[in-house]
Amino acid sequence: MSEEPTTEARGASAAGPNMHDWPTGRLLATASRLVEHAWIETLDRLGLTHAGLVVLHLLQEKPRSQTDLARLARVENQTISRTLERLQREGFVERTADPADRRRHIVTVTPTGVDVWNSARTLERDMMPEVDAPEAFRAALLSIISASAAKRWEPEG
Repeated sequence: MSEEPTTEARGASAAGPNMHDWPTGRLLATASRLVEHAWIETLDRLGLTHAGLVVLHLLQEKPRSQTDLARLARVENQTISRTLERLQREGFVERTADPADRRRHIVTVTPTGVDVWNSARTLERDMMPEVDAPEAFRAALLSIISASAAKRWEPEG
């Protein structure tokens, strides 16, 4: 009679027999890809992309300019523009010219966008595997991101 494999053993067999010998960077990259694929599949059912989810999250507080959204999302203006075009086509956001500066666009979330945000905001809890010491796990991820991002982007002001 065989025992049920442990979570760790199941994970090791799914990733390969030598997973415990992998460098940390490879583990992080593999975990990132697996989580990203799960997010993409789930968000696609809502008509969203991960970038679109980030924008909807940033718009929950208040309407923002396209430039502010790009800065806060840490992407180029051209990248955020494509994301906003898709969100606008789906009816999740509206872009209007700023009355004070017609060259500037203000982005506002629509009621449909609020609905899809409310559907998407529990996805992390629903789809992420439980980890031991989630606060420590998040702190480690934030530290990795912070250290890596410092080389690429200026901190938020």
